[in-house]
Amino acid sequence: MGRLRVRRLPSGVRLVSSELASQSPLGSLGGMIDVSGFTKCYGKFVAVEDLSFAAQPGEIVGLVGPNGAGKTTTLRCLTGIIPPTRGTIRLGGIDIAQDPIEAKRRLAFFPDEPRLFEHLSVWQHLVFTARLYEVADYETRGRELLEQLAISGKADVMPSELSRGMKQKLSLACGLLHSPRVILFDEPLTGLDPAGIRSMKDTMRRLAQQGATIILSSHLLSLLEEVCTHVLILKNGRKVADGPLEDVRRRFADHADASLEDVFFKATEESTAVAPVKAESNASIPESRP
Repeated sequence: MGRLRVRRLPSGVRLVSSELASQSPLGSLGGMIDVSGFTKCYGKFVAVEDLSFAAQPGEIVGLVGPNGAGKTTTLRCLTGIIPPTRGTIRLGGIDIAQDPIEAKRRLAFFPDEPRLFEHLSVWQHLVFTARLYEVADYETRGRELLEQLAISGKADVMPSELSRGMKQKLSLACGLLHSPRVILFDEPLTGLDPAGIRSMKDTMRRLAQQGATIILSSHLLSLLEEVCTHVLILKNGRKVADGPLEDVRRRFADHADASLEDVFFKATEESTAVAPVKAESNASIPESRP
């Protein structure tokens, strides 16, 4: 693999050439999320290669890329569900590989499908979550969350009686109970009606205003354009560009009113780092693809 080259742009956007960057200037700044040289291999297939970036409190980072870009793998490694092959991931300064319990105390992850316990009521979900995270004031905090999410009248209801949107709200209440500072969303609007979509967008904005660091992965570019402050574009496991959304737009836009969709296609077409790569023969080979 060749030496890393990163073309610096006046706006602060980084366009990565085919000789990849393993240490981004952004990653070296540190942040609530700090990823450096992150690589994940499944056998000889490299799903994500030499990814470095950082995200600060109050930022909403849109994680975007075509199918197979490495978005889900990146989220799973950020949450500690699967380990990276190489590189470091720090949440609030804590290395998730070295101290996973402490790192995860700062974290909430919301997958595209809510995972609930069918035999626990809405309120019992909060009690169970509070015990796991040792939240002392969970009753006050829990009732505030149910009020904010407009499901306070469902406290004694079982998940089977909830709509898809209500289940999503319950998942949010459980995930936010311990006041996480790092919040990851994977396709958060899946199955929501218009009211649920508006509520979800408002929730993400409010959390960012309160100082949380958010990563939002979605194929809905209109959603990212509406709520994100920054964007990270991946293609075939490699970083194409990252930075403030408006800087990325200015760099790749063909015209003043270009949408994020226009920018996305321009950025991924311009990138020369598009070919899937194979792991080196001496690379550490982890477990099979989950």
